[in-house]
Amino acid sequence: MAIKHFNQLLNKYADLIAQVGINVKPGQDIIIYAEIDQADLVHRIMSAAYKLGANQVIVEWKDTILQREFLKHADQATLSNMPAWFSVRAESLMANHTSRISIVSSDPDGFSDVPSDRVSLYEQAYQRANSAVRQAAMNNDVSWLVVAAAGKEWAQKVFADLSADDATAKLWQEIFNINRISLENDVVADWQAHINTLNKKADWLNKQNFKALHYHSAKTDLTIGLAEDHVWEAAESFNKAGNRFVPNMPTEEVFTSPDYRHITGTVQSTKPLSYAGVLITDIKLTFEDGHVIAADATNGLETLQQLIKTDAGAASLGEVSLVPHDSPISNSNIVFYTTLIDENASDHLALGAAYPSNIKNGTQMSVAERQAKGQNDSLVHVDFMIGSSDMAIDGISQDGHLVPVFRNGNWA
Repeated sequence: MAIKHFNQLLNKYADLIAQVGINVKPGQDIIIYAEIDQADLVHRIMSAAYKLGANQVIVEWKDTILQREFLKHADQATLSNMPAWFSVRAESLMANHTSRISIVSSDPDGFSDVPSDRVSLYEQAYQRANSAVRQAAMNNDVSWLVVAAAGKEWAQKVFADLSADDATAKLWQEIFNINRISLENDVVADWQAHINTLNKKADWLNKQNFKALHYHSAKTDLTIGLAEDHVWEAAESFNKAGNRFVPNMPTEEVFTSPDYRHITGTVQSTKPLSYAGVLITDIKLTFEDGHVIAADATNGLETLQQLIKTDAGAASLGEVSLVPHDSPISNSNIVFYTTLIDENASDHLALGAAYPSNIKNGTQMSVAERQAKGQNDSLVHVDFMIGSSDMAIDGISQDGHLVPVFRNGNWA
């Protein structure tokens, strides 16, 4: 199963990533994180970035097999202590305001045969050592972008009834579709129209200034307070220099910051979560006074529990995001097993850190100042999907009135 005009479509994708996703400016430094089997796409992104005036494009290659064997065999001291140069490099990249492009393509369950405590030990060490990059991205100090590419193992997970080659071609076609890429269209104009549509939803929510949201479905009954001076955002963000970028492609969400001190009830996931190379399914979390007091899952429970124990903030929420059930990715009826895409088919929440830009002037505040307004802080930020066709969401106004936001999974 070959895709007609694949090279032209892949070139349009690379151009979209450079021109709209990162919005490359003259003199800009860029780092691309990618699996070794995605060299073709990386080279095309590199070419598109240099055409737009990039100063240098750095590539950090990843290899799932190499990483899996390392996680299995390295001693605990090595797993829990990143080399000193790693943090120095991270700080240097962000000091140069290096933009980040992360390409998701690996097997979503690639580390399922690695003991969860070893995965967690390394993940926490990595997050600590990479904190300069994580904080700069969360604070929008630099432009950053997460996109997808069709890896063979991932494709076979999504399309298990197809051969490896056909599954990979099918996944590439879906990636083009959900990113509005075809031979005939003006992809930049189509993306601008889409951004405008999402911005209108964010504007309406900001005018409401809800105190809280109440989620109710067959699986979920949860009330989430919203941070003081919270701001709803959509597809576009702006870096410290004032340049626009689109952090996720695809994107269908409108999101803001919860108040981590005021979350009560129970929520269940509706799609699998791939975290640190382990699939976690049927997540069930119970919150009291803003924190998880009980957690369950049918698969990956140990990994989920380790995630929640990362630090105090990992047991609360840093993001609430609204995505209509009647959206292009949801209507495809495909489970992609990666948060980048599945979160744009479903309402979702995130355990861990909040985005500073989700409260007024938050990017100029200290962590303590943001926490005083209800924003959560953590080493992690992990989205999980909770949307469904029967999801109802009510906004609770400052004076206690209920305003319908979602009915039957869609905007009310």
